[in-house]
Amino acid sequence: MEITKRQVGDILELKIHGRVDSYWADHLGAAVDQEIRQGFHQIRLDLSPVAFLSSAGIGTLVRLYRDLKSIQGSFAVSNWSPVVLKVIQLSKLEDLLLAKTPSLASSVGPSAVEPPVKATKLDRAEATYEIYALAADAQLQGQLLGDASLLKSSGFDKEHCQTLQFPNSSFAIGLGALGSDFEDCKSRFGEFIAAAGAVAYLPTDGTNVPDFLLADDGSGAEVQVCYGLACHGKGKQPFRSLVRFEGKAGVPVPLSALLESCLEFTKAERIGVVMIAESAGLVGAALRKSPIPGTGVQNAFDFPQIRDWLSFTAEPAYSHRIGLLAGVAVRGTSGALAPILQPFSTVPDFPLSAHFHAAAFSYRPVQKGPIDLNASIKALFENQSLEGIIHLLTDDRDASGTKETELHRGACWIAPMTTTLSEGASS
Repeated sequence: MEITKRQVGDILELKIHGRVDSYWADHLGAAVDQEIRQGFHQIRLDLSPVAFLSSAGIGTLVRLYRDLKSIQGSFAVSNWSPVVLKVIQLSKLEDLLLAKTPSLASSVGPSAVEPPVKATKLDRAEATYEIYALAADAQLQGQLLGDASLLKSSGFDKEHCQTLQFPNSSFAIGLGALGSDFEDCKSRFGEFIAAAGAVAYLPTDGTNVPDFLLADDGSGAEVQVCYGLACHGKGKQPFRSLVRFEGKAGVPVPLSALLESCLEFTKAERIGVVMIAESAGLVGAALRKSPIPGTGVQNAFDFPQIRDWLSFTAEPAYSHRIGLLAGVAVRGTSGALAPILQPFSTVPDFPLSAHFHAAAFSYRPVQKGPIDLNASIKALFENQSLEGIIHLLTDDRDASGTKETELHRGACWIAPMTTTLSEGASS
């Protein structure tokens, strides 16, 4: 099979030469999937040189149509041979798959290339950005949960555990578990992330299989929390801006550079961020043991026992996945957030610190333009496979240079953080 490309505006047409049978259908699907990962969401196929199309090939075409429709993209066969037309008609799929006109140029109109909502477009060294205004006065209130210092000594006991819910207007990260109470969860406490009413965590009971709960009513699933950080918004829209980003020429965007830009866009010293993005690789660590009393350790992070307590990414993990990221980024003085923040900048003159968790899902394209956070997160949990959860870090252990999380493209919901409450404040 040979594939040639032609682009007009935002539409990419792939001309297919050869047979589209059971063997080559998979290759065709993989080729189109690769173009979708490169950011093309309006795709046409010119099948006029194709001499044979099997039912397997039809299945691939229908799958591509559905995948692109799910992210408000488009897919159609723009040109076809008589053989291809006959098979599509026999399958009664001509209305679904065939373009209304066989000309690529005539199918490009303003509605295909212009976003429905205007955005401010910015071009920076690391990426191109589109900024959509959501709520001009939106602010997030931070809330520290529990005592992070107990992690080192494995000191989390029943009195340190809280049952909390994080509704659609809030998000949270920290150490916790899904279960009825401390006794039920004490052997499983691990990294958790909560957003849009959903909670996901990585158990430390040896299974290493992430689990989640999704609350459809927006109230938020219950999670047993040892410590963490929550960000609470007011009203239906807790975020000030939606920031779309895409790396240049296929080069992924370092997370630190992305956060630096978001801080500048918001004109704030500290921000809360929830993000859905296509991962080029996540860098960080995850707990391997539940930090409860009885382990006999004074500092779990001392060498050599740290190897038993934490699992680090030797190389960037979860590439070609979709990441749900949540956390806070601070420029300058950390203030009350200092106990839970780590240095995050790879640029010496930019004092960036942050705390982020990420949940990794099986790949699906991230829809372009303005999208709804709650609906997008719900679709991830309902339609994709949850593969892992990780506490994101910058890794400077290698003499060859610092490694950090990198992302190809995605969407960030951001708002400035105002005050930070103590753990006793209501969530």
